[in-house]
Amino acid sequence: MAVAAVLTLAGCTSATSRSPGPSASAPRVHTPAVASPATSASAAQPSQPQPAALAGTAVAGLALLLVKGRAPMTGYARSEFGDAWSDDNDAPFGHNGCDTRNDILRRDLHQTVLKSGSNGCVALSGRLDDPYTATAISFVRGSATSSRVQIDHVVALGDAWQSGAQQATAQQRQNLANDPMNLLAVDGPANQQKGAANAASWLPANTSFRCSYVARQVAVKLKYGLWVTSAEGGAIARVLSSCRGQLLTVEPGAAGPVTVRGSASASHPPPTTPAGPVVPPTSVAAYYPNCAAVRAAGRAPLHRGEPGYRAGLDRDNDGVACE
Repeated sequence: MAVAAVLTLAGCTSATSRSPGPSASAPRVHTPAVASPATSASAAQPSQPQPAALAGTAVAGLALLLVKGRAPMTGYARSEFGDAWSDDNDAPFGHNGCDTRNDILRRDLHQTVLKSGSNGCVALSGRLDDPYTATAISFVRGSATSSRVQIDHVVALGDAWQSGAQQATAQQRQNLANDPMNLLAVDGPANQQKGAANAASWLPANTSFRCSYVARQVAVKLKYGLWVTSAEGGAIARVLSSCRGQLLTVEPGAAGPVTVRGSASASHPPPTTPAGPVVPPTSVAAYYPNCAAVRAAGRAPLHRGEPGYRAGLDRDNDGVACE
């Protein structure tokens, strides 16, 4: 079953406030009308979309997602997605010498102060303009204060486990858990309230962010071949009905000026995520589970450095995969 709806990057509702709100910043472009979430088996779409499917509007992206019931939580553990905040992943920011939590703090905080001697990695303090509550939060690293700002998995790992990640490889799950597209620095209590909920049961209290929030969820699920439940797809469609022209985009980094305590400069400047429409192959890292998927997408052969290339597809390690 396929879902038809709108796709954008940002937005959810609280457990007690689920009606979709308008997106104040959604770009207005003409898009054709789309149907309500379908329930016909004949409308099913491939679980691994071709790269071209990641371009365009949120509604078009949502329409590509399979609609299925939740898989059981059997076997789920945080460790199934690798070590928490590991730098050993193939997602953007991976292998940069800094753990993922600090990567996202440096990206999303303003007026950031970094710890001297941490190779420009560790954020000691800063200000977060929280997207979930629309409030400004002071972040100060410490056992009693760090939890005020938490890093949320926009597609919660528990939800990912129940919507296809059980069948993914360990590396794919680790990439999902550390992908900046799926991570936001947010208000700690709001993140705790959300838990592992999908859009059917939780959306940010900040209604102006809901369109972007659900669009980001759709983008992540497309990228990693996950599905949505019928209730989840319907909830996303209702949010996107107020911002149908929203493009499938990756938000820019929100980092402000950085001060390194005890040092003049940082070895690792605040990372940023590219802005603008996601139009492969340049704006989003495509993922292909095998060479058959590469060929089906018309992308063979893949060369080292091109989106979708990875060593696992290049058996002879000559820099050309699926030749």
